[in-house]
Amino acid sequence: MSEPQSKKTKTMSSLSQLKDLTTIVADTGDFQAMEQFKPTDATTNPSLILAAANQKKYAHLIEKAVVCGKKSGSTLAEQVEAALDITCVLFGKEILNIIPGRVSTEVDARLSFNKEASIEKAKRLIALYEGLGVSKERILIKLASTWEGIQAAKIGEKIWNPLQSDTVVLFCPSRCLCRCWSYSYFAVCWSNLGLSKKIKLFRYVANTDKKSYEAKEDPGVASVKQIYNYYKKFDYKTVVMGASFRNVGEIKELAGCDFLTISPKLLEELEKSNEAVHKGLSVELAKKCDLEKISLNEAEFRWLLNEDQMATDKLSEGIRKFTVDVRKLEKLLQEKILSVKQID
Repeated sequence: MSEPQSKKTKTMSSLSQLKDLTTIVADTGDFQAMEQFKPTDATTNPSLILAAANQKKYAHLIEKAVVCGKKSGSTLAEQVEAALDITCVLFGKEILNIIPGRVSTEVDARLSFNKEASIEKAKRLIALYEGLGVSKERILIKLASTWEGIQAAKIGEKIWNPLQSDTVVLFCPSRCLCRCWSYSYFAVCWSNLGLSKKIKLFRYVANTDKKSYEAKEDPGVASVKQIYNYYKKFDYKTVVMGASFRNVGEIKELAGCDFLTISPKLLEELEKSNEAVHKGLSVELAKKCDLEKISLNEAEFRWLLNEDQMATDKLSEGIRKFTVDVRKLEKLLQEKILSVKQID
């Protein structure tokens, strides 16, 4: 006779229970953390790579990127750009050696308002991955949810991976903006600290009377639920991903969401806990929601973005902060390129 589910659940960690309901993505650039918690997918961004690049254990990847970058350009600027792209891909490749799923790699935030350049950068990153033997099916491309980023994603899915729809991750801070996106990945995040990790939805409490919330009442949690329910109710193939959590309570409220991106600290808390995790989101429940199907053109998109202070502030802030870390990473690579002897 099989063991009763309730008894079995008590013997499982909260993390194991969550993995039965949701695909887990590691929000870290630390390979050891990925090996420990065994997520399905993983994410990279300039902030995570910058943090890893300053650690001795990853020095060999930076050195390889510098040598390759120096060979790839005739000017210092070209060499630094090439080294930056190669750095991102080398870290992504190392991650794919650990995880069974896919790794997301971010298009330079400075291209957030340039559709054509975003597409070309995505194609460049995918070509670099393919040069290392990584197939397109294991790569997710991250773009900002500016109007230009959304158009780049729309075109890019057909160009760089026509056989698979789940190629693009966007980050966007406004739940009202989800209605214009019906493609592959939609990552929903929020952060009081400003920058979060992926289509980004932030909890923006700076201009409200209430500064903290219980997990069930958290505006970010509520927004993820609304976005998830919208897409599932109307049968979009879009994958909804929640991220940038502050505590395990928020994570448990979203059990059942397609993907959840979780930091090592919170993964460890979930692993050490045996508290029950119950499904909070499902297609069946979404179908019962009273939601209206709408679409947005460019003018409507820009107007709604303007009307949503959280969206306007946090999308811009996210782009700026990622850009700061990109420039720091470029400076590190430039210094190393200049220190390398001239290659014949």
